[in-house]
Amino acid sequence: QVQLVESGGDSVQSGGSLTLSCVPSGGPLNYYALGWFRQAPGKEREAVAAAILTRPVTRYADSVKGRFTISRDGATVYLQMNSLKPEDTAMYYCAAGAAGWSQLFAEGSYNIWGQGTQVTVTS
Repeated sequence: QVQLVESGGDSVQSGGSLTLSCVPSGGPLNYYALGWFRQAPGKEREAVAAAILTRPVTRYADSVKGRFTISRDGATVYLQMNSLKPEDTAMYYCAAGAAGWSQLFAEGSYNIWGQGTQVTVTS
């Protein structure tokens, strides 16, 4: 069964950059969409970026638009995060599933989730 493995989380200062990676293991990632979500302590999980893997379609949360970029290189999906802010501190998860653009931010569209990677931004 395919699993997703995230990496790249770290502790950085405000204004810094990080690149998260999401790699499928156990088989090919034959899914239509890939999303990055995050959950901060005491808060609900929220979508930050998502892409339809077979078309040049991406979607970003307003809070990260212009700072985060989702991209793909072969089987690996990346989340490039620039100009990081303390409010970006969270556990970041990648997820794979099937969704059209309107459902890219719906958690129910995704049925495979990674274990998460921690991003901490200090001021």
